Amino acid sequence: MSLFNSKVNLDFKPKLFTQFKQYSREKFTADLMAGIIVGIVALPLAIAFGIASGVSPEKGLITAIIGGFIVSFLGGSSVQIGGPTGAFIIIVYGIIQQFGIGGLAVATFLAGLMLIGMGLLRLGTVIKFMPYPIIVGFTSGIALVIFTTQMKDFFGLDMESVPADFVSKWIAYGKAVTTVNIGSLTVGLLSILLIIYTPKFIKKIPGSLVAIIIMTVVVYILKNYLGVNGIETIGDRFEIKASLPEPTIIPISWENINLLLPAAFTIAMLGAIESLLSATVADGITGDRQNSNTELIAQGTANLVTPIFGGIPVTGAIARTMTNINNGGRSPVAGIIHALVLLLILLFLGPLTKHIPMACLAGVLIIVSYNMSEWRTFCSLLKNPKSDVIVLLVTFFLTVIFDLTIAIEIGILLAMVLLVKRISETSNISVIKDELNMETDAEKTADNDKLILPKGVEVYEIDGPFFFGIANKFEANMRWAGGKRPKIRIIRMRKVPFMDSTGLHNLESLYRLSDKEGIQLVLSGVNDKIKVMLDKSGLAGKIGKENICSNINEALERVGNIQIQKTAYKGTDLI
Repeated sequence: MSLFNSKVNLDFKPKLFTQFKQYSREKFTADLMAGIIVGIVALPLAIAFGIASGVSPEKGLITAIIGGFIVSFLGGSSVQIGGPTGAFIIIVYGIIQQFGIGGLAVATFLAGLMLIGMGLLRLGTVIKFMPYPIIVGFTSGIALVIFTTQMKDFFGLDMESVPADFVSKWIAYGKAVTTVNIGSLTVGLLSILLIIYTPKFIKKIPGSLVAIIIMTVVVYILKNYLGVNGIETIGDRFEIKASLPEPTIIPISWENINLLLPAAFTIAMLGAIESLLSATVADGITGDRQNSNTELIAQGTANLVTPIFGGIPVTGAIARTMTNINNGGRSPVAGIIHALVLLLILLFLGPLTKHIPMACLAGVLIIVSYNMSEWRTFCSLLKNPKSDVIVLLVTFFLTVIFDLTIAIEIGILLAMVLLVKRISETSNISVIKDELNMETDAEKTADNDKLILPKGVEVYEIDGPFFFGIANKFEANMRWAGGKRPKIRIIRMRKVPFMDSTGLHNLESLYRLSDKEGIQLVLSGVNDKIKVMLDKSGLAGKIGKENICSNINEALERVGNIQIQKTAYKGTDLI
């Protein structure tokens, strides 16, 4: 029996263990090179994401080390690279501003539990189908917010504090525009140019790392040999600790849980969406197939552990995952090596990071925000149906003006409401009293182009799901069909893929009403899933299982038998 199969049949099968059977020295060599390169790529991003999130730079590195290791060790994707990402910056920064580092630890820990719960409940496949306008809306909104947060460091503005909300930030920037530091602005602009143009000449080394190395050396020379001290560096703002921190106890209490549950939900949803999308894109390139539920459990475990060491939320990082694939990584070993490379850098080169200019990191994040913005996709979605455009714009503006928690919750709710509306509009209910046109009907037999309905029989056909969005409309049509009341009602359900509890309730109400009025109910074209639902509810017994038919021909045959029985019954009464 497999180590990960249990009596409850958990869907937890880490790729690392399943791939060891076919692992070879050649694969290890490829993973080793890919892991080293990804570790180098992750270095500036981890530092930048940590600082932008409101924590010290080594916390970003610790997140990439611990989270990256766990995601690769337990994950359901062969090539996924885990760590801090730009998508979490605004939510993490907001939590720290309101609840402090302890509050962030609680929210991240709770998010980890939620992610594990999603994986255990096999929700991985469901989360991947998050409406695309919501994803683009909050991703583009996050990109704009990240860009906004970097203006102070990019321009070297002299500001005591930066307001939390979007509009107030730009007002404050406008007031401080006269304090622009030309040195910082120059460093920031040169960093952006290096990031953009480095790939044209050097393919293997990321432009962000080249920018950081060159700008750090230049600023170090300016500061220590030419007396230029106006350019702020990491060391001017943070104390770098080149060691792994001691584990701490997370301050969980009922009060903290109540306060931080919404933020934890946002972290969990955002982490699930981003990691599964990243893994799905990777599958399309490698031809592999991720286990989305295992991936969620791994992401959840990473988010349980990293806050114990002061880390920030972890998710799958699509840019680093693509770097891993492009450099030959094909197993989780590459992700583990990437984490070990970052650990060595932290332990032996950590103190050197204090010389990195803040304006250079701001340039790195401005490029990250541009790549995240997906502005071309955003513009193309504006040409889609109005419902998609509404969801896109509402999610975008809520993300920018308020926060990501509200944006995701309202965006999902709005998408669900509009989806129900759209399905309801496309679901039809037709009433047939005289004859059925069988010319293009799947249930047609022989040369039967038309079926003549017996006198006193009406057919009510439902085309679409019988759920809460259509059930009330169906009931209204049934009650107010008009004309003489029929003796038998056939409910034709061949085009009903599913039925929810509201549809079941309305069908039961219809049965009671019909029974009271002496009208026989016959169901036609009922699929197996709906039959099971009718059996469990007891409604099948009330209607009579002989009155639940597989097709319209069987239903009409049943109608004939009912009419014969009624005629015989009346004849008996007359004797």
